[in-house]
Amino acid sequence: MIKKIKKFSSRAIQHLRLKKIQDEYLSWLTLANAGMLSPGNVYSIHYAINNIPSDKPILEIGSFCGLSTNVISYLLSSSGNKNKIFTCDKWVFEGAENGGRLGESSVSHKDYREFVKSTYIKNIEFFSKENKPYTIEVFSDDFFNLWNKKEETVDILGRSVNLGGLFSFCYVDGNHTYEFAKRDFENIDLNLEVGGFILFDDSFDSNQFGLTKLMKEVKQKKNYKLVIKNPNYMFQKIA
Repeated sequence: MIKKIKKFSSRAIQHLRLKKIQDEYLSWLTLANAGMLSPGNVYSIHYAINNIPSDKPILEIGSFCGLSTNVISYLLSSSGNKNKIFTCDKWVFEGAENGGRLGESSVSHKDYREFVKSTYIKNIEFFSKENKPYTIEVFSDDFFNLWNKKEETVDILGRSVNLGGLFSFCYVDGNHTYEFAKRDFENIDLNLEVGGFILFDDSFDSNQFGLTKLMKEVKQKKNYKLVIKNPNYMFQKIA
């Protein structure tokens, strides 16, 4: 059983550091499912799922091998929530733009991309049977373009799905440069319901990416409040 999260005041929550949850299933999942997921993010995701204001969909930007996707799916199931999960990823990795091989190996960037994508599919089909995410193979800018137009599209499992509407929780783990992450935030802001949450991966204060500047900007917005810094930032939309 997952330990219940205590209710903290906003001021106390803002100063949490690496709060974790203990769960046997998650321990086994993280052994078998490749991925980079901070224990602090798992805590924040757990908090968001246990406090989401509605059954509106959850969005994850960036999927890799499906670790965080499967964590979200499991925590939803454990909480009794049935929110649909949408994810988007193009599986185009930094340094792979010009093709070629991985270092001195015989593995090509193309083959690596296909391997990671197929691993993602295998992982979600095994670990998220009860709530398989709808994964759209596009960059986040293109995903929001489809979402805002309320398009009908086909996910990587061949399922037709209608896009559009508000999200209750968004996990941002795509391109971490300032320009891309800011566009992700602006697009999410247009589609996040009041009371909904947004968690930014790799947003801790000493990170090497461009999120430090963005976090300062989001903190200044009157319609968002910082609810967890663990050490990555999670905000709640309040107006």
